[in-house]
Amino acid sequence: MAQIPSIAPVLFDRSLLIARQARAMRQGPATFLLDRVAEDMAERLSAVMRDFTHAADVWTPGEGLRLPDARIKSLTRIAPADAPQEILQLAPQSLDLVLSALALQFVNDLPGVLAQIRRALRPDGLLLAAMIGGDTLTELRQSFAAAEAECEGGVSPRVAPFADLRDIGGLLQRAGLALPVTDVDRIVVRYANAFALMQDLRRMGASNVLIERRRTPSRRTTLVRMAEIYGERFSDSDGRIRATFDVVWLSGWAPHDSQQKPLKPGSATASLEAAVKRVPKTD
Repeated sequence: MAQIPSIAPVLFDRSLLIARQARAMRQGPATFLLDRVAEDMAERLSAVMRDFTHAADVWTPGEGLRLPDARIKSLTRIAPADAPQEILQLAPQSLDLVLSALALQFVNDLPGVLAQIRRALRPDGLLLAAMIGGDTLTELRQSFAAAEAECEGGVSPRVAPFADLRDIGGLLQRAGLALPVTDVDRIVVRYANAFALMQDLRRMGASNVLIERRRTPSRRTTLVRMAEIYGERFSDSDGRIRATFDVVWLSGWAPHDSQQKPLKPGSATASLEAAVKRVPKTD
């Protein structure tokens, strides 16, 4: 398949991401978020009343998705290392189902990847994915910014920018997917301190992979101050801190004649004027 040119800005170091995910697997990964997403994905998929002959799992970290769904006859895993340049080697109209869990937030050209998935889906094929977005790690972002401004006189990018619900819904439509749906599952995790949170992020392979990240080690005074600010602003009465993870769910279908479609302009059988006249007046 020919490579698809992209003019999207390069925000993430994909090679570094792959290396850090591999390190997390060797050292013992933190999988609580992925486990929850996999469970929710199985539940969402169970509501779809159809079988899937050929499915693909795109870039889910770790060992990929293990869904106990007998309706999925064949599930091909595409590991992050299989497509470091974000080119999916998928034949056109070869899949009934594409799944992805906690991976798309690290994609540089998300519109391009969604377009590739759209081309790989057969008519009436389904994309179901979950990605980190919204206000994820807002507490850590704010605490680092305050600490760096105080200790170093400037702020460096520490936490990746995340897409919001409206942006993702628009990208699904732009890719040509029908019946797009997005929603957010907010998960708040509590930790003893900010360093315990950062350790979990490393064990997820999700520490800073921004191209514009600071290349020198963080100052100890900055890290200590960040943890202090985090505790001051985002702790509960028992002293434990909160960390927000927004899991954005997205789904869309390759267009098919059987799908519901909006009415064409001018095809309505009743006028707005008539509908307004039927509304009872109130004093």
